[in-house]
Amino acid sequence: MAIKKLMINPAWCKGCGICAEFCPKNVLEIQREKIRIVDIESCIGCGLCELRCPDYAIWLEEKEEKEEK
Repeated sequence: MAIKKLMINPAWCKGCGICAEFCPKNVLEIQREKIRIVDIESCIGCGLCELRCPDYAIWLEEKEEKEEK
């Protein structure tokens, strides 16, 4: 099973705030003209932030979850 982790490259962010506007759980905010994660626990991994970011500065990275035996 894959889990998704929210990733941000601040160097690519221009601070437009589009990703924060589309986030249904208010996980993101603009601070000092850059996007910042403020509530990662609320992230549902919907990908709307990634889809709407014009600068490709935010994305969901899939990581394989290790199964316990």
